[in-house]
Amino acid sequence: MATKIFVNLPVKDLQRSIKFFEGLGYHFNRQFTDATAACMVISDDIYAMLLTHDKFKQFTTKQITDAKNDIEVMVCLSADNRAGVDELVGKALACGAAEARDPQDYGFMYGRSFEDLDGHIWEIIWMDPSAVK
Repeated sequence: MATKIFVNLPVKDLQRSIKFFEGLGYHFNRQFTDATAACMVISDDIYAMLLTHDKFKQFTTKQITDAKNDIEVMVCLSADNRAGVDELVGKALACGAAEARDPQDYGFMYGRSFEDLDGHIWEIIWMDPSAVK
């Protein structure tokens, strides 16, 4: 069985975050979604658990950082091609995200990033498969 990853992110307004990510084309596993948490399906093996602050606090005694001011993690997802990078970041911006930095173009690798509604940074990259050895 392949290892699955569940990235847990605290969000201030769960319904607003669900709507944002649905606007990017993601869907949610309703079996693991309720008023306190939503399981966003990124791929067969990658999920983002969007948790209200109260729910997130059940898993840690540490303070939740404000991702609009501080950073602890960046989520990086791959795209099939350069156009896929631009398409997903374009959707994010149209849904209320902010571009986190200028696009990075290295020829064999292209990436852009955005801050979601809670300030979490999502990097979207494409790498030319022929450049990977």
